[in-house]
Amino acid sequence: MESELENFREQWRAEVARSRNTATSSTQQQEQQRPQKAQAASSSSSSRAPPSRKSEPPKNPRIASKIASHQHQEDDDDLTRGQAFDEPAGPVTAPNTLAAFQQGAGETEKEPETALEFYEKAVEKESAGKLGDSLHLYRRAFRLDNHVERAYRDKHFPGRWNKQPQQQQQQQQQAPPTDKAAAINPSNAPATVPNTAHHSLDGPPLSLPDLIASFAGLSIQPAPPEAEGMPPPPSPLSALPEEILVHILRDVAILDVADFVRLSQVCKRFAFLVATEDRIWRRVSLGDEFGFGAMVYHFQRGISWEDLSRDAPTTPEDAENRLTLEELRRHQKAEAEATTLELVRSSQYASSWQNMWRRRPRIRFNGCYISTVNYIRQGHSTGNQITWNSPVHIVTYYRYLRFFRNGTVISLLTTADPADVVHNLTKELVRQHENKAMTHLPTAVMAEARKGRWRLSCPGLDQDPDADTDLAEVEGDLFVETESAVGPKYEYRMDLALKSAGKGARNNKLAWKGFWSYNRLTDDWGAFELKNDKAYYFSRVKSYGFGGV
Repeated sequence: MESELENFREQWRAEVARSRNTATSSTQQQEQQRPQKAQAASSSSSSRAPPSRKSEPPKNPRIASKIASHQHQEDDDDLTRGQAFDEPAGPVTAPNTLAAFQQGAGETEKEPETALEFYEKAVEKESAGKLGDSLHLYRRAFRLDNHVERAYRDKHFPGRWNKQPQQQQQQQQQAPPTDKAAAINPSNAPATVPNTAHHSLDGPPLSLPDLIASFAGLSIQPAPPEAEGMPPPPSPLSALPEEILVHILRDVAILDVADFVRLSQVCKRFAFLVATEDRIWRRVSLGDEFGFGAMVYHFQRGISWEDLSRDAPTTPEDAENRLTLEELRRHQKAEAEATTLELVRSSQYASSWQNMWRRRPRIRFNGCYISTVNYIRQGHSTGNQITWNSPVHIVTYYRYLRFFRNGTVISLLTTADPADVVHNLTKELVRQHENKAMTHLPTAVMAEARKGRWRLSCPGLDQDPDADTDLAEVEGDLFVETESAVGPKYEYRMDLALKSAGKGARNNKLAWKGFWSYNRLTDDWGAFELKNDKAYYFSRVKSYGFGGV
């Protein structure tokens, strides 16, 4: 999509320049029409059909996931990033109601007027996945100003484009210092000026581990007095013993790990405790709030969220040896905790609970995973139209996945925007709109939602006993089984891989490994081709809280 937009921008600039220059010749016009024809041909070639089923797929989805040749290789920069939905959306009303008419008569959204405003609105639509609206706004922006992209760049990214040329920087680095002071401070900047080109007089900067270690002997300093001669304000935290302070920080981490990490910005002592206090990270990792104690490595519910029932024993000996369902789940939980304790001592995590928390695959419950899919479909053209005016349809739809702690999941495929959907992904609304009921309500989008269950890969079920593999290599796969949109005869099976996108975020991406349809009557598997589907990205929703069961 980015390449299509970039080609459109270049061709539009060429068309505007050609309209201003009245002295262009016919040969130049023919040369400028060639890339337009090439764009129309690329638009038709990029048209993709919906996924289809194979005639004879393998019956085992694990084997199919290994031999599937259509695994996606995606670029993180070309996909839509996850968003944060802090406030729930208001009630949706029909456009012909009195409330909507009164709302339209009041304050309305200001329409863009200048070329820069059109360009900013187009960027906003493009980031939300609405490429059709963004193309229309880009066209209007470049029609008003051919250099609107430069104005947008100077307004929003001034420091990135005003850097010194690379050759000038190399000359400054290669220039020999004239005296001893210049050798200590090559940039010739005052020691009090906070400039990035300034070199410290104490030597090279410390690495991050050494910098954190230098904070070990520091204490919490109280705030300075408000005026000279006045006593300083009280500082209860600076007088607390170390044990009580660590206990307070642990309670903060249990409530919200993000708030606990942000405490490192308060002072150097807090930064040292957040980075080195392994007892807090152990509690967070083993806990059920955000850690691996809430992960599901065995299916706990049925696809329709029903309780799993075990078969009744046939003999008294079987009744004595058979575990109850509660005992089996306690055994599975103890096994998962033992695996966590064994993994933390491996070379991958180096006995650091903080490293395990950041790097080990896990599902996040305080939000949902959204996949934004865009593809181009060639429209109908008549014989009177030239290639440039042939319609091209940009189709946009979304896939949603919300996971719950008891092993259930909600799956939704719709064209509704995330702002109108994420706050409605609840079990109550799924049950309310079951079997297409109550479609007149504003939350009718949940009528297309599907129930399902999920689990993560674990050594006991997914590890090959003949292969010599580590425990960490087995982890990282997510298996989701949902109801089918066709009927109870079919089930859907999604195999996803937990990955990370971006520099600071972890476990915020679900990459496709396979998508199958299972026929219960014939015991057959049909694989979808996944031509247009993109990876899921995590978006935090504040109204979810910890994520319910």
